[in-house]
Amino acid sequence: MLDAIRKASVLIEALGWIRAFRGKYVVIKLGGSALEEQEAVRSLLTDVIFMEAVGMKPILIHGGGKAITAAMSVAGLEPRWVQGRRHTDDATMEIVAKTLAHEICGGLAHEIELQGGKAAPLHYATTPVLTGEKLQLPDEKGQPLDLGLVGHVTGLDPAPIEAALAQNAIPILPSVALDASGNKLNVNADTAAAAVARFLKAEKLVFLSDVPGLFLDPKEPSSLLPHVSASRCRRLLTDGIITAGMIPKIEASLEALEVGVGKVHLVDGRMPHSVLLEIYSDKGVGTEIVPD
Repeated sequence: MLDAIRKASVLIEALGWIRAFRGKYVVIKLGGSALEEQEAVRSLLTDVIFMEAVGMKPILIHGGGKAITAAMSVAGLEPRWVQGRRHTDDATMEIVAKTLAHEICGGLAHEIELQGGKAAPLHYATTPVLTGEKLQLPDEKGQPLDLGLVGHVTGLDPAPIEAALAQNAIPILPSVALDASGNKLNVNADTAAAAVARFLKAEKLVFLSDVPGLFLDPKEPSSLLPHVSASRCRRLLTDGIITAGMIPKIEASLEALEVGVGKVHLVDGRMPHSVLLEIYSDKGVGTEIVPD
């Protein structure tokens, strides 16, 4: 009986948050090692199905860097990196597109269906949603770098997303965009998720990866910041506290907050039901970044 009462208390705690977020968009970016651990993916998708069932509008966006590198190795292609971005020629782009849109996106959709939910894979081979342009970056002399078919999201067609949600399906978007001529572009999944959240004015943008959140000292677990403002994040960037792969996440988060996204959450996707614990509990389990 005590166990049943505790379960009821959890549901009551979640009730206020369920009411607050009903009908709101939440964009969830899945990546890192969390994407490679089957049980973690199952747990995440259970959370997403729950969110849809209680009235939220979850949208999944994913990358798949390690899977792409593995597929390139099988094809005899050596990855080349330019300022942390994968140089993407025509052959590499085809591997990126196949890996993301068909293998990973298809696998996520299949698991959602196995769990009794409905999925709507939305990409260049089904229903294109993301449009983009080639990414232009300068080298140390100010000259444009050759990144190949690397792009950034410049537009979003919300109609297929709305149609999927109206059918109680969960939209799944791989980080591949089409340019004005219909050419595929390899897009960073963090910045793609932030762009989708911006265009939809999402209530929440959730980054799931293999780290629990934002730390003042990555070597000290107790330095995890459960709550941080946008202005403090900017100071942490300037002071060099935020480094490496966390930089694009934080920069994308700040851009999203500036144009109306309610909150950004950084969560360890390997933790069972981390999304539900972060969104539907009073304390949360990761880092939430809020506007000033």
